[in-house]
Amino acid sequence: MNNNMNDDPPEDAPAGSPGEEGDDVETVEDLGSDVEVGPDVEINEAVAEDDLLGGLEIDSTEEIEVPERLVDQVIGQDEAREIIIKAAKQRRHVMMIGSPGTGKSMLAKAMSQLLPQEDLQDVLVYPNPGDDNEPKVRTVPAGKGNQIVDAHKEEANKRNRMRSILMWVAIAAILAYTILAGASLLLGLLAAGIIWFIFRNLSQGSDAMVPNLLVNNGDQRTAPFEDATGAHAGALLGDVRHDPFQSGGMGTPSHERVEPGSIHQSNKGVLFLDEINTLDIQTQQKLMTAIQEGEFSITGQSERSSGAMVQTEPVPCDFIMVAAGNLDAMENMHPALRNRIKGYGYEVYMDDTIEDTPEMRRKYARFIAQEVERDGRLPHFTDDAVEEIILEAKRRSGRKNHLTLLFRSLGGLVRVAGDIARAEDREFTTRDDVLRAKDRSRSIEQQLADDYIERRKDYELQVNDGGVEGRVNGLAVMGEDSGIMLPVMAEIAPAQGGGQVIATGQLKEMAEESVQNVSAIIKKFSDVDLSEKDIHIQFVQTGEGGVDGDSASITVATAVISALENIPVDQSVAMTGSLSVRGDVLPIGGVTHKIEAAAKAGCTKVIIPEANEQDVMIEDEYEEMVEIIPCSNISEVLDVALMGEPKKDSLVDRLKSITGTAFEQNAVGSNPNPQ
Repeated sequence: MNNNMNDDPPEDAPAGSPGEEGDDVETVEDLGSDVEVGPDVEINEAVAEDDLLGGLEIDSTEEIEVPERLVDQVIGQDEAREIIIKAAKQRRHVMMIGSPGTGKSMLAKAMSQLLPQEDLQDVLVYPNPGDDNEPKVRTVPAGKGNQIVDAHKEEANKRNRMRSILMWVAIAAILAYTILAGASLLLGLLAAGIIWFIFRNLSQGSDAMVPNLLVNNGDQRTAPFEDATGAHAGALLGDVRHDPFQSGGMGTPSHERVEPGSIHQSNKGVLFLDEINTLDIQTQQKLMTAIQEGEFSITGQSERSSGAMVQTEPVPCDFIMVAAGNLDAMENMHPALRNRIKGYGYEVYMDDTIEDTPEMRRKYARFIAQEVERDGRLPHFTDDAVEEIILEAKRRSGRKNHLTLLFRSLGGLVRVAGDIARAEDREFTTRDDVLRAKDRSRSIEQQLADDYIERRKDYELQVNDGGVEGRVNGLAVMGEDSGIMLPVMAEIAPAQGGGQVIATGQLKEMAEESVQNVSAIIKKFSDVDLSEKDIHIQFVQTGEGGVDGDSASITVATAVISALENIPVDQSVAMTGSLSVRGDVLPIGGVTHKIEAAAKAGCTKVIIPEANEQDVMIEDEYEEMVEIIPCSNISEVLDVALMGEPKKDSLVDRLKSITGTAFEQNAVGSNPNPQ
């Protein structure tokens, strides 16, 4: 979902604390399992299985009720929700790892609503008469802090008013005596100034005794939630402001310069840290100390600041930490910090997709209603607009019978479609708005890919008809959702020494390994003595990003075999697929986007792994443009891609006879899932 998941909950939302309901812990079945609709709306279970709305008989999302609590609004991630419920009940730390936009921050926010409110505290910092650089700390129940500060301020004001009266009386007496006694007026004014200065310092001393309300939870309706993602050390751990005036009675008292950190503001609540690996090791060590002790003194974070001389008594920071990140977040995370979470909490991996069921489709309709209400400015979506969003969720999952759980990007599509309808001042957002939004909300990678395809057409770099030896139209993915055609060329040359395979195009480790795997197949079936030949493979115009992954394996194999045997490749064919050393075509990811890229480039046939056939969910406009041909082994690929019947048939038959046994053995097993 987008960053709106961090929006404040409705003011009338209940805290939902398990502590308020006894010792019973809620289960996932209790949390938003049913989509609530108005009294006049029904769910037709008879058609639910095949209906895109899961049987919901609605005209628009306006008829769908949105749950008040965030934990009820979370869709999918049942395991993560179960853990959040348990962690809130038992006050355990949680680490959530997964792709961006799967609801990590929303779950952390929801956790704060499940914690009891009655445990909240205010934190006050008092001056220390014995040592000004070690302010004292006191905790009181939430709401009492303001009362204490107001009482101190009122007492200070009373003393200041009394001193002010005495000061003016003293000044008036001095001036009167000067005039009546005929003394020097200058001397009288000097004496009056001294009196004013003395009383002013006394007044400042009185104000300095007013405590600093460091953490104020008086107006907090739920347990605190602090998103400290990307916070520097001072913002996370607390800081003491620098005071340029440290003498002459003009300095600010130390306790007034103390600033709380996120760890202190989240006391009795939730501290959320996304991309936790971006914190430096020293800060992670201090964070670990705060977790272990439940309190952490505040000092100046800058060594050259006068604030570095100040260190408060320990300030309470009894928070629940929810750490989050992608898979790489665990690499740079302090081992001891992760161990503390793992030993005293939970680790959970966030799902990217979920099985497509009628219940889930109904929840996706509710998701759209949630986004509309959260935004507050978008028109509600009609039933056919909701159906189009659900179809897009199917496509973005990349798996048959699954829906994507990357809600941030899907929420972006909802908002763009709603903005289009709102700009035209319409009551509802329609399917046409969603279709227009899909074009407008293309990723940067998709825009680059489309531009790249057009430029290739202009400069005749793209070939989609005829036959060419050693040239194959491969397919790749840029980013997460952008397909692009990537030609691969092969050339055979006499070796100066021992024969070798030379691949260019900024290949990364996995791509290099796939080239080596392909060479094993070529050596097995080819009659050519490869010890006397160099095989040159070029990935054409790969750009600065280079090539990663092994989905170009069948492309490389076809190009090299074509060059070795002098058999042309049909340029109207594009292909994608991984290849085992025994010649099996293995499944890959992003098959839908790759097929669409081939259609845009003008290819009429696309070869894909047979195991990916169920994952194809291309847009309607491309269905008539390309023929999708699933293949399970390299001989099937060559049979489709190569031209020149007599020579091609002989080659394919020879390859089948050599590797047929391996194909038959592997056909018994199941193909791995590319996801």
